[in-house]
Amino acid sequence: MSHFNLENNRVRLSLLDLSNYENLSAIASEKDLIYYSPSNISTPDNLRSYVEKAVDGFNNQSIIPYIVFDKRNNAYAGSTRFGLIDHNNKVLHIGWTWIGHAFQGTGLNINMKFLMLQYAFETMQFEKVEFRIDERNIKSRKAVEKIGGQLEGILRKNVEMKDGYRRNTCCYGILKEEWPNLKAQLEQLL
Repeated sequence: MSHFNLENNRVRLSLLDLSNYENLSAIASEKDLIYYSPSNISTPDNLRSYVEKAVDGFNNQSIIPYIVFDKRNNAYAGSTRFGLIDHNNKVLHIGWTWIGHAFQGTGLNINMKFLMLQYAFETMQFEKVEFRIDERNIKSRKAVEKIGGQLEGILRKNVEMKDGYRRNTCCYGILKEEWPNLKAQLEQLL
């Protein structure tokens, strides 16, 4: 299992499971943390259910869920994952990312995404990484654009949110052949 763990001098991504998820309880309850997500992690029961679904996906080889540890602040910061893993077509999604408000804008996210892209392209040898983001979530869209994600299209009203709103979803992608140049650019930012 440890071969899934990703780490650099700033962040450690370890498999998220029922043995460690409670380290995220305080962060998961922060107000508006995942406002643009159809998921609900706001109570201990909801968070446990969220993690149970992730673990089921891991067991089915369609998800690799991570708990995020910020090494600079020596604290658990949130969660992220590979999802919708299509082993036949060598395409996966990076998403389901949430980090506490105190960790946002600190460079933690770009370190996480660098490690995940490197793993997807260099270790898993996948052809494409996709990101799906609520059209209204400008902050996340800018973050994906910063790491080289290209907007490929917008799916209209394709996801129902917790409040019944049907969101438009922006689809971003990075291709394997784009990775070497992006990697060099990201290494400069790190």
